[in-house]
Amino acid sequence: MARKNRVREVLDLNIDSIGFEGKAVARHDDMVYFVEGAVPGDKVQVEVIRKKRRFKEARTLAIHEASEFRVEPRCSHFGECGGCRWQHLDYNEQVRWKGIHVRDAFQRIGKIDIGELHPALPADNQYFYRNKMEFSFGDSRWLTAAQIAGGEEFDRSFALGLHVPGRYDKILDVDQCYLQSELSNAILTRVRERALAFGAKPFSTKSHTGFLRNLVVRHAQNAEQTMLILVTSSPETTGDQQLMQWFDKELPGEFPAVTTTIHAVNNSKSSVAVGEPRILHGEGFITETLLGVHFRISPFSFFQTNTRQAERLFSIALEYASPTGDQRIWDLYCGAGSISLCAAQRAAHVTGIELNKTAIEDARANAMRNNINNVTFIADDMKNAAADLLSRSERPDTIIVDPPRAGMHPDVVKALPEFGADTIVYVSCNPTTQARDCAILDEHYRIEHMQPVDMFPNTYHIESVARLVRRT
Repeated sequence: MARKNRVREVLDLNIDSIGFEGKAVARHDDMVYFVEGAVPGDKVQVEVIRKKRRFKEARTLAIHEASEFRVEPRCSHFGECGGCRWQHLDYNEQVRWKGIHVRDAFQRIGKIDIGELHPALPADNQYFYRNKMEFSFGDSRWLTAAQIAGGEEFDRSFALGLHVPGRYDKILDVDQCYLQSELSNAILTRVRERALAFGAKPFSTKSHTGFLRNLVVRHAQNAEQTMLILVTSSPETTGDQQLMQWFDKELPGEFPAVTTTIHAVNNSKSSVAVGEPRILHGEGFITETLLGVHFRISPFSFFQTNTRQAERLFSIALEYASPTGDQRIWDLYCGAGSISLCAAQRAAHVTGIELNKTAIEDARANAMRNNINNVTFIADDMKNAAADLLSRSERPDTIIVDPPRAGMHPDVVKALPEFGADTIVYVSCNPTTQARDCAILDEHYRIEHMQPVDMFPNTYHIESVARLVRRT
């Protein structure tokens, strides 16, 4: 039986807001529309691309009247690349809406009072703010609408750039990215040229064959150090070996600002940018400084990707923790000890707990590097480690938590009041899960202050710090 032709639904909408995940919002005939490519204040013509019971998703076909907050995107890849999806929205408006999203999350999900919500803190640099970029090689290049319309022939079997939204197998070939330094763009172009010249093939996520997987650029902004990591499968062809010879022997001379180069081999089917690292040039790490603490950054260790805003974020977390010379602090989900070591300079003792053993090794090494002796780092399950610690030591005065986007494990949230801290400082990269967790804690702790911090300009992402105090 032949399928009936679907009737296109095209209509005009007035955009009145923008949602947490970055899509513009309009309301028409008691229906909510999430619209790609629009900003608040736009009057647009849209086409519905997906229908749900309570809402519809649409894409912008034409702009009848542009919003006063619409700006021209700086990047030529805007709309095709998966990053910087708010480039068409005035930056001050971006920051304002991010603050609104934090407030709305606590009102809709948490349904609790959030005390004093401070305006979101903007970043000084809207562009070139990332200290780490992961570029992907691919054998299925994504062509933009403009490239297709231009009629030019392109080699679709090679790409070096960023993933297209929703398509893990498609790579947009990027010639310039405004997230990292011009040095990063120059390296990207040169590696692409050499790979094509030598005939080195990209790794295929379908056939699991090929050599080139990822190019990772990490930059220590305060120290002006740059690490370059080439992630590949094991070299097999002459072209693979020639590229590695160039990367090892010649690239450092072409780019003197690159202080260390790493070759990492990954022979698994996974496309994650990790591998067994081998130092080719330099020390194999870079060193960054935050709030007077020096951090060694290994090839695949975690570090906040916006150095300037990380200093502000940590300063606010420490202000909310209010450490004194006799205070005991627990830092749950401590990672490589970034906040722990900054807090230790002002507290009597800090205990950091983290499940990732590699991160804890980095934290201990960073403590030794800075001659910070009043810290203890534990690699263990959060709840079990904290309960064991409480049984053989004094209760903490303050607990700092900085969990991943999924928030805290329910068992950890429920256990927090049992540890007896007077203050909890909750650092989050996801206000929806932060609101959920704070709602559970609300019986024992009330939110006194909240400070959103924009770590990622031109995206909808927002970090927020909450100070919770024990109810009396």
